[in-house]
Amino acid sequence: MSARKLKVVLTRRLPDAVETRMRELFDAELNLKDQPMDRAALHAAVQRAEVLVPTITDVIDADLINGAGDQLKMIANFGAGVDHIDIDAAVARGIIVTNTPGVLTEDTADLAMSLILAVSRRIVEGAQVIADNRFEGWTPTWMCGRKLWGKRLGVVGMGRIGQALARRAKAFGLQVHYHNRKPVSALIEEELGATYWDDLDQMLARMDIVSLNCPATKDTHHLLSAERLARLQPHA
Repeated sequence: MSARKLKVVLTRRLPDAVETRMRELFDAELNLKDQPMDRAALHAAVQRAEVLVPTITDVIDADLINGAGDQLKMIANFGAGVDHIDIDAAVARGIIVTNTPGVLTEDTADLAMSLILAVSRRIVEGAQVIADNRFEGWTPTWMCGRKLWGKRLGVVGMGRIGQALARRAKAFGLQVHYHNRKPVSALIEEELGATYWDDLDQMLARMDIVSLNCPATKDTHHLLSAERLARLQPHA
């Protein structure tokens, strides 16, 4: 007689390899249509799941958690952040919450660097001109962007992603500056050639490019306020 498998409910489609392995290990209920669960569907899911596997688009708030059945023991989030889950409510119910920190560090830094390149070199604008069949030939002043070499990048939040971005930026010849709750180690500063600013306002006024790489929390909400945006140089 085989042992009973845990009932696991996935709220969205996940990569095939992940779903296959989950089916091997658990009584996994897949969302093959990949339609986001509405509130009623989420409520029904926490009534039958022993483990709920949500994604960042699912709001797992206190009302949902408090309405869960006693069998729900874990919320295993498919994603690095947990700001969409009410951790306090889960702890109060004795429900474990897990996430996947670190797995997207390099990928997120790739995208951040891609955005810096796209904006500075006007890549999206140029591609759209071609797509719209509006290209009328090259001229010396057409679609001139700004070079990155020698410019100053201000990284707000020098955690894993901020450091990964700084390594890429250094390779492109950018001077790395950063603001953080506290300086990183001297070894990391030396590796990145990074300059620490304890005053965010002073740093912002001197940067050519600013990248926000801190978590979205109550403390960081509207960190770049209208007043702070006004401190940026006109070309930044």
